[in-house]
Amino acid sequence: METASVKITACTAILLALGLGPGLANAQSNEDLAKKLSNPIASLISVPFQFNYDRGYGPDDGDKATLNIQPVIPFAISENWNVISRTILPLTWQNDIAGPSGTQFGLGDITQSFFLSPSKPTGSGIIWGAGPVFLIPTATDELLGTGKWGAGPTAVVLKQEGPWTLGMLGNHIWSFAGQSDRPNVSSTFLQPFISYTTKDAWTFSLNTESTYDWEANDWSVPINFRRQADHHRQATDQPHLRPSLLGGRAGKWPKWSGLPARPDLPVSEISPAVAKAVQRPRIQRGDHR
Repeated sequence: METASVKITACTAILLALGLGPGLANAQSNEDLAKKLSNPIASLISVPFQFNYDRGYGPDDGDKATLNIQPVIPFAISENWNVISRTILPLTWQNDIAGPSGTQFGLGDITQSFFLSPSKPTGSGIIWGAGPVFLIPTATDELLGTGKWGAGPTAVVLKQEGPWTLGMLGNHIWSFAGQSDRPNVSSTFLQPFISYTTKDAWTFSLNTESTYDWEANDWSVPINFRRQADHHRQATDQPHLRPSLLGGRAGKWPKWSGLPARPDLPVSEISPAVAKAVQRPRIQRGDHR
């Protein structure tokens, strides 16, 4: 069974340009920085805060609000190569997402990615990065996480030409350890994205955050649109606040996806469909920026 979910998305971030070598300009145009923000593996320290609100979970149309804290930190390991750390830490409040399952609030599972990336684009202008991704079971409640350790490959490829950025970010996570009574994780995440940056540093972007659960054989395919503005202090050795991103998200999610079983609740307190189904959590992947 499926239900449509209404999602409202807002985002802000603290940014700090990273000097990877002498001679890095201490002043950048708003347009240049806005284009860097469209590149998930740019040489820029950022700490985005992405807020998502969902309605329509489960038979009781439960609510869910998630704040994804998403620090992105690049490290120069040589003149020609960088390693980019990308962390997604979800902080979630939810109510009755599995029928009358009550309210939960706390941390979800952390998704940690590392990308090895050339410091300069290829001759044809391609920017790419690849490396491992890890799922860390930090959830403070069963209904907030998978209870599993996981790992797999991740990669991103994009090209920036003029005001346009076009690319794809993806990963796959398999569970390899964790609570034996919880379902295994085998999940593919694909995020194609396209954005356009204006001369006055407005960026309009469109992407999907598609997830395929190989254990449950189902897709979730939300589509996101947003616009953002970036007007910053010219001294890039100082952190600054990125203005709020305004956006929306629409799509279909499986009726029971995102909902692990809750053994501490009597079956009589959970709808029969939820009690019968194998409930599967959705890993928080976040936006690419």
